[in-house]
Amino acid sequence: MQSTTGITHREVPERRRHTLERLAAERDIWVSTAHPDHGPHQIPLWFSWDGRAVWMCTSATSVTVRNVRKEPRVRLALPDTFDVVLLQGEAECFPDQNAPEDAANAFADKFGWDPRTEEDPFLYIRVEPKTVHAWRGEPELRGRVIMRDGVWLG
Repeated sequence: MQSTTGITHREVPERRRHTLERLAAERDIWVSTAHPDHGPHQIPLWFSWDGRAVWMCTSATSVTVRNVRKEPRVRLALPDTFDVVLLQGEAECFPDQNAPEDAANAFADKFGWDPRTEEDPFLYIRVEPKTVHAWRGEPELRGRVIMRDGVWLG
């Protein structure tokens, strides 16, 4: 259905397919964390998608790491305000030398940079989404939930 704004309404299966394509292709994701004492923190990070989870990497001493160790619930957002994809889940942390090899290799292959070779310690953060919202403009706000309780809808 075409709206008066020119936006074509996508059904849930099409939104899911498009979301999975974006997760496989995009480079950057906004990571929102919160610390019980210091409040919210948001930062863009490179990420890779393994078909089930988002993998990011950041300095082991970063605010993001400090926050997810205190409060593992996070929200992730792809960087497009017209074609919105929001993921929620809990972060799992893996020191760079203990990260699953397939995930660390996929990250290194995607970006041409391997945090495991750096002198300073890095931490891989894995987030398997429990909820995913996807929409393009107001016509798609209704039905924007495409994953609930870790299960894809539609």
